[in-house]
Amino acid sequence: MVSPQEWEAARQQLLVKEKAMTRGRDALAAERRRMPWLAVDKEYKFDGPMGKVNLLDLFEARHQLIVYRAFFEPGVFGWPDHACRGCSMVADQVAHVAHLNARDTTLVFASRAPQVDIARLKARMGWKMPWFTITDEFDADFGVDEWHGTNVFYRDGDRVFRTYFINNRGDEQMGSTWNYLDITPLGRQEVWEDSPEGYPQTPTYKWWNWHDSYLEGAAPDKKWVEVSDAGEKAFRSVSANS
Repeated sequence: MVSPQEWEAARQQLLVKEKAMTRGRDALAAERRRMPWLAVDKEYKFDGPMGKVNLLDLFEARHQLIVYRAFFEPGVFGWPDHACRGCSMVADQVAHVAHLNARDTTLVFASRAPQVDIARLKARMGWKMPWFTITDEFDADFGVDEWHGTNVFYRDGDRVFRTYFINNRGDEQMGSTWNYLDITPLGRQEVWEDSPEGYPQTPTYKWWNWHDSYLEGAAPDKKWVEVSDAGEKAFRSVSANS
């Protein structure tokens, strides 16, 4: 048991380390944005809700694609009622994909289960992310044939590049909009980020919206920008006087 003053002192000591960790995480994300790209020249095919598609189709005309390999298929514990427990926990944590879409990024899951089984599972569990069926060597070629993992791709016209890969405990942190964007080549695309020259960046916070209110290419809501500006101004004032 401690006094409020002692508790606050302990919190402030820990906060120094937490801020250092945050700055380190930001620096690591900046390094990811400077990772070399690997050209993907092989054609990959998937089954989707609307039929056959290729890797390029998974982007849905956006520039960035995140593919999580989930284990849902014959032989996996829980089949056919459930996907792997770990992959299911990842799926339960995925934020609304509209926020990623607003940053020119598409998130999809991929498994070897047929589409009819994927549709049934998604309906049962309430999952909304696009989920495709692997039909070829995609999982083996990208290191996810025997274990889960998250691959990141970038589309330049009709050319596709692999830009990042994370698995094992790295997948634990996936689910939030921010953690997904932090593993992409373009990042959060906000002006405070350390990104290479010419990368798209917009004012911090201003692009945020309700998930059902995003419009492709729409300008930020004027009222929200005003509220955000006022909040930032107040925060800077308190910080300067503390």
